[in-house]
Amino acid sequence: MQDRYVETVLGRIRLRISGSGPAMLFWPSLLMDGTLWSAQAAHFADRFQVLLVDPPGHGGSEPLTEPFTFEQCAQVIVEILDDLGIDRVHLIGNSWGGMIGGTFAALHPGRIGIAVLMNATASPAGRRQRFEYGVLTRSAQLLKGIRGPLAGPVRDAFLGPTAKREKPEVVATVNELARKVDVRSGMHAVTSVVPNRPDQRELLGRISTPVLVVAGAEDTTFPVAETEEMADCIPGARFVVLEQSAHLAALESPQEVNALIDDFLADQGVRG
Repeated sequence: MQDRYVETVLGRIRLRISGSGPAMLFWPSLLMDGTLWSAQAAHFADRFQVLLVDPPGHGGSEPLTEPFTFEQCAQVIVEILDDLGIDRVHLIGNSWGGMIGGTFAALHPGRIGIAVLMNATASPAGRRQRFEYGVLTRSAQLLKGIRGPLAGPVRDAFLGPTAKREKPEVVATVNELARKVDVRSGMHAVTSVVPNRPDQRELLGRISTPVLVVAGAEDTTFPVAETEEMADCIPGARFVVLEQSAHLAALESPQEVNALIDDFLADQGVRG
């Protein structure tokens, strides 16, 4: 894959680009970078131009200096497309990426093909989630990173019993990506996506593009009912539950995720 850097409203963003054909952009979860989607890039690059985003403040993208809005994240996608000369993009997002995929689809209907929104929510953070992420934020600042005693809570938020029991390579990937997060930058992102997260249920009702919403049966961060409520907000959205996945389905169940995306593209008449 080739690296490319794009200047945006939220700083310089690193992309990893491979393949040719219709554009397909992947945006990951908090604390993860574009490599979350490595299995999808390998699967789709023979038919699509695959764009893996290191989201603002993560991976090789420029550190954040303050919190952001979801509208700014959607504008980042617009600026990436404009820089690459792309009119429309299929958008695949996980958690934060799923929320931003919904925001982008609602605000920029002329720039999107299909959307696959995974392990995401349209609802604001509840009291328990605000408290837990507040503790995580303060602890990470004290420890100067997500390491030691914080590694366990992060794994528990992202991975379910199946991955932790049967997929040590997935556990190792999550540990490594979380360990690399720049604490100050990452905490601006956490603040924006958790306690400051907007209620998007009304906004997502404006989406007109075909949407597949995917939940993980083992996801404790956004349980199935919460992600299904997101799907119910989106006109005509299809909803699927992956039985042996938690919060990072693309990493935990890559073959199943690739098949879901392939089938959804085919059902919408999209060919690479």
